[in-house]
Amino acid sequence: MQAERYIAAADLGSSKIALSVAKIEGDDIQIIYYKETPSDGIRNSYVFNPKRAAAPLRSAIREAEEELHIRILQVVVGLPRYDVRQEIASARMERSDPSSCITRDEINTLKSIAIDSYPIADEAKEEIYGAVAQSFSADEELVCASENDVVGVTADAIEGNFKVFVGAQKAVSNIDIMLNEVGVAPARKMFLPNTVARAVLSDAEKENGVALVEIGAGVTSLTIYRGRLLRHYSAIPFGGRSITTDIKYECGFNEQLAENIKLAFGACMPDKLQSLSEKIIQINDEENGSYEQLPVKYLSEIITCRAREIIEAVLWQIQDSGYADKLRNGIVLTGGGANLVNLANLFKEMSGYTVRIGYPRSQAFTASGCSGTGETGAVASIGMILEAKRDYRLNCIEEAELPRSGAESDAADTEAEAATGQPEQAEQPTHELFPEYAPGDVITPRKATRPEKKPGKFVSWIRQKTKQVGDAAEKTFDSTMGDLFDNMK
Repeated sequence: MQAERYIAAADLGSSKIALSVAKIEGDDIQIIYYKETPSDGIRNSYVFNPKRAAAPLRSAIREAEEELHIRILQVVVGLPRYDVRQEIASARMERSDPSSCITRDEINTLKSIAIDSYPIADEAKEEIYGAVAQSFSADEELVCASENDVVGVTADAIEGNFKVFVGAQKAVSNIDIMLNEVGVAPARKMFLPNTVARAVLSDAEKENGVALVEIGAGVTSLTIYRGRLLRHYSAIPFGGRSITTDIKYECGFNEQLAENIKLAFGACMPDKLQSLSEKIIQINDEENGSYEQLPVKYLSEIITCRAREIIEAVLWQIQDSGYADKLRNGIVLTGGGANLVNLANLFKEMSGYTVRIGYPRSQAFTASGCSGTGETGAVASIGMILEAKRDYRLNCIEEAELPRSGAESDAADTEAEAATGQPEQAEQPTHELFPEYAPGDVITPRKATRPEKKPGKFVSWIRQKTKQVGDAAEKTFDSTMGDLFDNMK
């Protein structure tokens, strides 16, 4: 039986940091903590100011530690989504024993060879974020095969083609600087497109062809799957924050007010809002004593203009990928921006694909009592936990000393008495409510006495009349019973 371990993951977004902690027991994943904190020093998912970015992450980690009574030693983080280019790499390996079957370890070795041998123009500026296998060949009998097909066959040599994703090296070093400021170590740095797909997509969607569109605050990314393999990745520097900025400048609001209005009343396609489009939002200015009015229809027109721009850029990337006519399962929208009202309908109207909203697959984990884990904004954080769970050596926390239960306390007292020969003396409490007593004195509770309360005039009159009526009734009863006995005699 595998030991219990914990994984902590931090999604470093342009508008928020999503911190999650999961308890892993064998194949069971239980999310025990999830909370989102406004981020700082991050732009387009890139940590450009490690000092500023460290402050909210440090606060989020300390809050989780206090709530769970643990100490987080390391976290799983994601690499930037934007400014990442994909290249083709290949590798060939001669096998020492051609009669033996090809194993997955050999596939991983071939992948490492492809990454190590890929020529980076300037290693001081660029770094390989990840690589995904595309096809394999084993001698001349097996050509353009998948990983599952090539594992188990015999061959003199094995050759593989990979897609390599290259990004800025400074972005990675800034993450290290930020985590060093927080005081935690990086457990793993993950290329997020694969991890998000693990949390959202089904095997059938990956097999038949699907475009996963993740709309974040600063970046909208496109990941295309076909034949259960990642075939294409690209990103644009526009997202939910671009919509907030449009509202801010068009209406003259500050950024926080524009964001709140977008979340409360934001929607695409004003012609389909029905009666909501006739509503008017009134914003009161308490400092000046004035107010402004914003029609919901006009707000929707502002949002729709930017949403159309984002969708057109995504559709152009789908067309450029060469898989536009191979997406049998259409488009899956996820990320925090996917919750915008009518955005999925606008995607469907402009693209012609079937469109659905992608939430974290609840069958992959349990999260009782953790609100937010089932929302689209949590897919990256949940995906990192699902991916990191495969590394059985990974344990991100150290359990702090918890308050002992009654049975544990009695057992500890017995051990202390056996070791010293004296019963352990309990600490004497100070009686703050009884300052006249010294510690160790026995306090005898006093019997409370009530002051005698004299009845009022009306109550006294009632009692007197009741007594008179009672005396008269008693005399009548005695005389009546006496006459009855006399007659019986």
